[in-house]
Amino acid sequence: MELHMNPFKGRHFQRDIILWAVRWYCKYGISYRELQEMLAERGVNVDHSTIYRWVQRYAPEMEKRLRWYWRNPSDLCPWHMDETYVKVNGRWAYLYRAVDSRGRTVDFISPPVVTAKLHTGFWVKSSTT
Repeated sequence: MELHMNPFKGRHFQRDIILWAVRWYCKYGISYRELQEMLAERGVNVDHSTIYRWVQRYAPEMEKRLRWYWRNPSDLCPWHMDETYVKVNGRWAYLYRAVDSRGRTVDFISPPVVTAKLHTGFWVKSSTT
């Protein structure tokens, strides 16, 4: 008796097509009809109700196995550095912002000269606030 049954055995569509559709639905929240359209553009004609059944059948196991891979990067680091070039009083200057996971500015700096030492100090200061 085989210990690991093939969950795709007897399916009309190939394993990769099913996994692609389920992954895109789960990861990006694409609607079943949009997935149907995307697959049709790639030469695969499948009804949106079939994609719905695939998601019901395979998504729980896929989510369990890939949870660590799909986690939100903001869970690992609650803020990130944003750099932009802005015009201040008629002169161009760099603006650095520490932005939290909700898009709010935690800290900012607009230095007259950009150096590696400046970056390090700003990172340390922002990470402690």
